[in-house]
Amino acid sequence: MGAVMISGLVLARVPNVAITVPTLQAFSTGCLINVDIVTRRHTLSPEDFQALQLSVFPHMVTGVKADQPLPDQLLRFGVRFADGAKATTVGQNLDRTQLRQDPPPGPQLTSLLPGMSMRAGDEDAGVMTWGLWLWPSPPRERFELAVEWPVGGVGLSIVELDGAAIATAAQQAAPYWPDSG
Repeated sequence: MGAVMISGLVLARVPNVAITVPTLQAFSTGCLINVDIVTRRHTLSPEDFQALQLSVFPHMVTGVKADQPLPDQLLRFGVRFADGAKATTVGQNLDRTQLRQDPPPGPQLTSLLPGMSMRAGDEDAGVMTWGLWLWPSPPRERFELAVEWPVGGVGLSIVELDGAAIATAAQQAAPYWPDSG
């Protein structure tokens, strides 16, 4: 079980979108960055608001090709470590039916399929929760977490995370099943 860290970070806040990192979970092998994407209709038509909410789901965005600019609808996250190593959620293979036998080269930032909820009595707002799995565990120094979502009005936004705090919290992670040695 990952050790939960409260972060309270705001990655981006624009008129119709707020993207926050309320918590992280530190594990011995990596960390789960929990992201809330909050949308509100505010100045959008009902159709544009629905399109904005649907673009949070990566499988709803088409046209991602290696030799073309990224579609504005694509919500993208990335990390960059102090040594220059980078990983992004762009271009992930969403087919998770094949398990890898060997660990892939790191770092990797994998988006977990988001869930959506609406707040009771507030039809003009939505909260989508993403998990970003960062593997392997980040280095003990500060590193950057970035988000960009042009259709949501979110330009490239970067915050720093404390790799040392994540490594310290990971020492508190507990196995789901103790070794039966």
